[in-house]
Formats: sequence, structure tokens, C-alpha cells
Amino acid sequence: MHWATGLLLFVATVLGMEGFAYVAHRWLMHGPGWFLHESHHRPRHGNWELNDLYAAIFAVPSIMLLLGGVQLGWWPGFAWIGAGIAAYGAIYFGFHDVIVHKRLAHRYLPKSTYMKRIIQAHRLHHVVETKHGTVSFGFLWAPKPEDLKAELKRRNRVGVRAPVGAPAEHETDPVD
Repeated sequence: MHWATGLLLFVATVLGMEGFAYVAHRWLMHGPGWFLHESHHRPRHGNWELNDLYAAIFAVPSIMLLLGGVQLGWWPGFAWIGAGIAAYGAIYFGFHDVIVHKRLAHRYLPKSTYMKRIIQAHRLHHVVETKHGTVSFGFLWAPKPEDLKAELKRRNRVGVRAPVGAPAEHETDPVD
């Protein structure tokens, strides 16, 4: 396989993974897989949460495609696709776990409009503690925060947690 074709497969896979991540997050993690993902919408105690098992689960196809494409004589394009899945996983880890959730200590402050937008969208996703009623399921692309806030208001703030330190019947709007 020509390297340019492989590179095209790699880039297409990285971009396509955002669509896969949206679908998996929206209908799997906030659906039948909530029993694992719920830990991610609660305060974390320690370095790990049950939701981390999704990283291992989603790594299996990448590993299999890389192994098959490189070592087992499968179509070489599978190696490029497996590498694209792994690259998306690495990008996701960097954005989601390191930058947004600060699971590794850093002093990075977002300056670009893009970075501020995805961080704020993810935080708005996390103001909802329940399986239903949340917004913004993608990660490398996110709707405008003002659109997400309007959607949370339209849904009557179903599942939205009270601000930290406030009683449950707090009168202020935690979304504004």
C-alpha cells in the first residue's frame, strides 16, 4: 500500500473517531453502559474510576487492527486504521483527561477560542449528574456554550447539580 493512501486512511480514521465517540458517548455510555460511565459524573476518589475501563475496551480494536495489519498478513490498511484509532485515543486522553479533568498536574491555561469552547462544553456536559438530560457528547468538536446553556434551560435543568457548597434547593441558576 502506498504511504499516501495509508496516511489518508489514518487521517480519515482520526476524524471519523469523533463521530464514533459521539455515538458511543451519547447512546452507549449514557445508555446501557451508564453503570461504568456514571463514575465519571461523580467526584473521583483516587486515580481511577470505572469509566476508565472504556479506554481499555476501545483500545482492543486498535490493537487488533495494528497487529493484523503489521504482523498477521491482513490488509495493510488495517494497520493505518488501527493507528488512527490509537491516535484519536491519545488526542482524547490529552484533551479530556489531562487538560479538562487535570488528571495529570499542569498549569496550562487555554487561550484559543477553540480550546475554551471545548473545555466549557465539556464542563456543561458535567453539570448534569444523571444519565439523561445532559448536552454535548462529542469532544474535539463542541456546540457553542451559549447554545448548550439554552438547551439545559429548555430541559428545565433536569439532573443539573447545585453549585458546590449550595443547598439542593439553591435559587440561582447553575448553568448561567
